[in-house]
Amino acid sequence: MTDSPLRVAIVGAGTMGHGIAYVAALASCSVTLTDSHVAALEQAQGKIDALLASGVKRGKLTAADAAAIRGRMRTEPDLGAAIARADVVIEAIVENLAVKQRLFAAVERGAPAVALLATNTSSLSVSEIAGALTDPSRCLGLHFFNPVHLMRLLEVVTHARTERGTVDRAVAFARRLGKEPIVVKDSPGFASSRLGVVLGLEAMRMLEQGVASAEDIDKAMELGYNHPMGPLKLTDLVGLDVRLAIAEYLHQTLGSAHYAPPRILRDKVAKGDLGKKTGKGFYTWSG
Repeated sequence: MTDSPLRVAIVGAGTMGHGIAYVAALASCSVTLTDSHVAALEQAQGKIDALLASGVKRGKLTAADAAAIRGRMRTEPDLGAAIARADVVIEAIVENLAVKQRLFAAVERGAPAVALLATNTSSLSVSEIAGALTDPSRCLGLHFFNPVHLMRLLEVVTHARTERGTVDRAVAFARRLGKEPIVVKDSPGFASSRLGVVLGLEAMRMLEQGVASAEDIDKAMELGYNHPMGPLKLTDLVGLDVRLAIAEYLHQTLGSAHYAPPRILRDKVAKGDLGKKTGKGFYTWSG
């Protein structure tokens, strides 16, 4: 990577997509955010504008900074137009292997042959996603963490056919965004999800068993282990549906009982209590 303007396309305008778009624009990249749902793009733009306004209010950004960042971003509902000139394409859509494979096949056809292709999957096999490409060597995982603008870690997930040059480009890109990259071999749950999901699911089991309230379980990890956020509140931010899908996948692929989703998680997802995005999960959210 050089210091010249980098063209970054993010596919998927949800929680992770708009966050990645924001940090890329903050790092002086030219950013295109694409989603097949125009409403999702409008909502994402509103959330990015709120982040910019908050940055100005807290003195982290000047009004001129915010305007410049806003000027480096655009939304585009057409995938082909969004990726046609991209140097980096990052996928941040639903955690469904078949859907991701279809998307990457389309991305490979439409993006420049030299573009770095990355998936933000938090647990699915990067090797299987890359297997949809005729040239899987330029595809890897770039697993960002929520909220993207605050979390420093970025997992660079490699698979057996990833070229060394692809990894080097990804690490350089991570650092350009102000992230601290770790390089992880493709394995179910990678490093972060494999560890974090166990903690989150055990916290849910403790809540089910009446060991303590959600607030006190979280406080135990925040004050006792210096975690910035407890596992139940973090699950609300990530989305209970997302956590359920990851747990089911890890339980299926690793076969270990501690990845089995607890009843409380299944029940809340069935009721539509998905966390902050729906206003209720293990906590009640407003605004």
